[in-house]
Amino acid sequence: METRKKEQNIMVNKDGLQLKIRAKILLLIVTIIFVLLSNVGICYADLEDKEEIDLEEIQKEVAQVSKAITEEPKLNAKIGLVFDRASKTILYEKNGLKQVPMASTTKIMTAIVVLENADLTDVVTIEKKAAGTGGSRLGLKVNDKITVHDLLYGLMLKSGNDTAVALAIHVGGSVEGFAEIMNKTAQEMGWVNSHFITPHGLDAKGHYTTAYELACMADYALQNPKFKEIVSTKTYTVTINGRPQVISNTNELLGYLDGVYGVKTGFTNGANRCLVTACKRGDFDIITVVLGADTKKIRTQDSISLIEYTHKNYQVVNLEEIIKEKFENWKQLNERRIYINKGKTNQIHIQLEEMSYKTMTIKNTEVDNIELEMNSLYYLQAPVQEKQTIGNVKVYIKDKTIGTLNIQNQKVIEKKGIKDYFMDFLSLLP
Repeated sequence: METRKKEQNIMVNKDGLQLKIRAKILLLIVTIIFVLLSNVGICYADLEDKEEIDLEEIQKEVAQVSKAITEEPKLNAKIGLVFDRASKTILYEKNGLKQVPMASTTKIMTAIVVLENADLTDVVTIEKKAAGTGGSRLGLKVNDKITVHDLLYGLMLKSGNDTAVALAIHVGGSVEGFAEIMNKTAQEMGWVNSHFITPHGLDAKGHYTTAYELACMADYALQNPKFKEIVSTKTYTVTINGRPQVISNTNELLGYLDGVYGVKTGFTNGANRCLVTACKRGDFDIITVVLGADTKKIRTQDSISLIEYTHKNYQVVNLEEIIKEKFENWKQLNERRIYINKGKTNQIHIQLEEMSYKTMTIKNTEVDNIELEMNSLYYLQAPVQEKQTIGNVKVYIKDKTIGTLNIQNQKVIEKKGIKDYFMDFLSLLP
């Protein structure tokens, strides 16, 4: 009897121990699930924005507002900017020089570094660090094989954070090494208000840029035909391990709004919704930047507003033609007034230096306000060298200086020698 009771007690204790073990295992599982869900939550915060928007409805709203839009748009996003690609100038900005996080628009810079430092035909074997990167993904796994070329499409169309890390490791040896190249390139290009920590743009302390420098990056990148080809592609088939996979561009305005041919979307909790857009209509080529929008609808609406406002209120002007015409009129009156002391000839021929750009985008209301201020020396001492600067032309729109060009001598004017003075003397004899 006692033996049976002991066996029963042992069984009860054993069952109790098993229950405790199961409870601990269950608690551990719940804890793991909670942590995973928390991490997933972080990842979702760094995904490309999945918010659905009605583009047609937005277009109707913008069209209604833009019927008589002459005033600068009032953006809902924290930051906005319009950049003219012809003159490399800002046409509109709201906090455009403020340093802020920029989410996946970072990948514009990533693509620049890859295109300038890698062979597109290289085959990359995906490492664990790249495969394990969260957020928006192409879906790469450890030991997958894919070319740099297709990784770039995955980077810019699908906004793959895994592709960004894979490219960073391939080009820079590591994420940190690649970031060093990004920062070095930025410094060399004069983008001194930008700093990069990651190749994908997930929120990180010390990772920032400005809307202006982001527009400059996009402008520079678009000069590369391959970059332009990639960001203007709506759908593309990448090949992973020899198997095809169709991917689509995350840019909601591509293929929808007239003239749009890129560039990049972005979304993290720290940066909110971001969109860099390139739009060309005729000769009018601009880049708009919207950062810090609370919703995808706002970033889209603000981008459309900036594009439509700019195209409605600005025009591309042949600035070179206007300047040359005004300069020629001044030249006819003033060229003969310039005296060359001790020169073999007193006849000088002047010209304007070459302009760095021939056209400029100017507000419709300011086209008739382009004015030139001519400044020149009227007394020169021989010899006068070829292309020697003797003055300048300042170009104004109202009170704003938009450029300065040098007035130059066309041909060498030599100094008189003894023989020249003797010949002059002989010419005076009767």
